[in-house]
Order: sequence, then structure tokens, then C-alpha cells
Amino acid sequence: MKITIKDILAALPGGPQVCSVYIVDGVIESVTAEPNGYKADKTISGSGKMLVPGFINAHTHASMVIFRNCADDLLFNDWLFGKIMPLEDKITAEDCYWGAMLAFMEMLRSGTTAFIDMYYYMDALGSAVRDSGIRAVLSRGLMNSADDPSVGELRLREAIDAVAKWKGLDNLSFMLAPHAPYTCDEGFQREVAAEAKKLGLAINTHLSESLAEIETIRENYGCSPIELFDRNGLLSDTTVAAHCVHISDNDIKILADRGVCVATNPVSNLKLANGVAPVPKLLKAGVKVALGTDGAASNNTLNMFRELSLLTLIHKGINHDAQAVSAREGLDIATKGGAAAMGRSDIGEIKVGNTADLVVLDLDAPNMQPMNDPIAALAYSANGSEVETVIVGGKILMDNKEFLTIDAEKAIFEVSKICERIGTRL
Repeated sequence: MKITIKDILAALPGGPQVCSVYIVDGVIESVTAEPNGYKADKTISGSGKMLVPGFINAHTHASMVIFRNCADDLLFNDWLFGKIMPLEDKITAEDCYWGAMLAFMEMLRSGTTAFIDMYYYMDALGSAVRDSGIRAVLSRGLMNSADDPSVGELRLREAIDAVAKWKGLDNLSFMLAPHAPYTCDEGFQREVAAEAKKLGLAINTHLSESLAEIETIRENYGCSPIELFDRNGLLSDTTVAAHCVHISDNDIKILADRGVCVATNPVSNLKLANGVAPVPKLLKAGVKVALGTDGAASNNTLNMFRELSLLTLIHKGINHDAQAVSAREGLDIATKGGAAAMGRSDIGEIKVGNTADLVVLDLDAPNMQPMNDPIAALAYSANGSEVETVIVGGKILMDNKEFLTIDAEKAIFEVSKICERIGTRL
């Protein structure tokens, strides 16, 4: 399919510019002149609009939208072990499918074209990704039990089987996901690391999220969570480590030396009172940084515009530095940073040869006018409601705010039934 986005203000790598973007078979063919012999199957007028790379949510748990607004104002351990995990015991594979579909609606509606996920029921999530057309990296959350070693082995086998079963979809790939240092013992950490190396898979994990985690790991292992994962072979240039809130200078050096990508989650970390990751310090040390929302059970949205806004504001305030994370840096973290986390060099920027994962914004919204500095407007003025059209791999998934691959009414209905069954409604 050939798509022309005509005369639009585009957030190009060199800066905003009015141009026409020509897409052929899912790839950006030109951002200037019309290619020879080109005839568009569809033309999108860029008048009064802006084109941006699709946001990449580098850390989330999509199906957890089922638990939105039902486990709030709790301490982290009470939230996770007292509320969320017992609810997770009640949900089925079909529940995860519909939860994922609702999550994809929210992500697409707010400009996210790709995400990295950690959860379970891989077949259900794979089906949802296939049916919706959104781009995803899935990973089965891995935990083990000292009392029953078969628990970890079963979950690892599920993860490996999913990789084989869903091989071949252009918009779907996989990582291995040791959940966290406090849910995986050292032997299991080393086993997952060896399996990832054998299969050529990246690692997706949670690290140094809460003070309780730091204390527990230091008490049990005599080191930090990052030092623990490093000595067990889980940190490399294909590792995505979510959170990294409570980290030392030595931790930062390890992350930089190993080439780890940190997926920062400002809203979730604040809501669960875990703190603020030292993003400016990470960037200065040369650590790769991406942006994520975490799950809707702890955020409570999957809106990357809200995340971008907080990312570019909170570090200014706590560091007393108005240039701590600029609008441009924030946008790069939300796009190019996410692409790096996914191990992709062909998304995250609008340039010739890249895969067409693109978002069209309507600039007629009052909050977007006057459009003096388009990049600043994305970080400080936009809220996601401006998203009009979403393209993933050259395929239009949302056109003029209408979903083309998802039955929105059915998804909302099914999730409502799930919430009634598992008892999350007040």
C-alpha cells in the first residue's frame, strides 16, 4: 500500500519541517519529493496537523488495565502482594486478551505505536497483538520458588514455547523476563541468562524499584539488585531494566558499562511512593534511557503524553535545573530511546528507509495554539487527545479517531464483565 501524508509539519530528526511523507509497503520512501512513478492509494492532508514518530512504551503490563482504579493509595508491598497478585489469580487467558485489547485502544488513541510488555498467557497476548496490528515485544514474567523448582521451569518453558509458536509476525517479537531480584533466586537468574544467550533473546526486568527491594537484596545477597543481576549474567546491551529508582554511582557505572537500557516510569514510581529515577545522571553517564508507563494498575493510564510531560518537568523541579531534561531530550527518550530498548534501528524517527510507525496530531486544539515551538508543545502542551491517525508498519490502525482493527465497544463490554466477575467494582 502507498500512503502520502501531504504538506504536514513533521518532527524530523533535524527539527520540525513542513514536508510530504511518502510510504511504500510500510517503509518511508521519501520525505521530500514524490518518488518516480508513485501513485498513492491513500492521501492524508497535513493541513493544520503534525506528524510525529509513534511513541514507544518501553515498560508496561497491558492486560493489567483490568485492575485500573481498584488498588490505589497503597504502599508498594501492600499494592503488589496484598491486592494485585490475589486479583491476578482470578483472571483467565481470555481476560488477558480483552484487557490487552482495551490497553491497545488507549495506547493507539494517545499516540503509542509499540510497547514492551511483561505478563503471562502469551497465546492470548500474541493473539491480541496479531488481531490489532500494534507493534509489541512480549515477555512472560518469570519467577521461581525455592520450595518447588518446577514452578520456575514451567514458566521458562512457557516463555520459550511462545517464542517458537509466534515466530514470523512482523509486529511481534519476544524477550525473556526474570521478574525481579526478589522473585528469582540466583540459580534461576543464571538459568534465564543462559537460556537468553542460547536463544539470542533480550532480557526484560524490574530493577531497584523500591527501598524495600534494596534492603531485601542487600540483606540476602550483600549487594545491590543491579550488582546481583550483573554477577549472574543478566545485564548486557540487550537488557531493558525498568525503574532503576534507587541506584548508586557504582550501579550507574555498571549500567553504562554493560549498555543496559533503563525504562523510566515517572508516574508509577510517584504513585507507589517509590521515588524518582535519576534520569539526568543516567544520561550524563551515557546510559540509554527509554520511557514507559508501567501497568494501568499503578499509573493509572497508558498515556505516553502524560509520561513525557512528567519526565520533562519533574527532573527540573527536583534538580533545581530548568534544563535537566529538555523537551527535545524527552521526545527522543519516548521515541528513539524506546526503539533502542526494542532493539530496533528502523523506528523512532521519521526518515527515509525507516518503518512507517507514525502518528498524526490535530493542531487545531486550543491547547496546541499558538504553535511557536512544536517540540516544546509535544512535551508541555499536548495531552494525547490531539491524536487523530495512527499508522503501524504502513498500516492505518486508527483513522480520524476511529479504530479500524479493534471492536472498541466489544472490548469495553468484555472488560466490564471481567471486573464484575473478579470483584474489582465498588
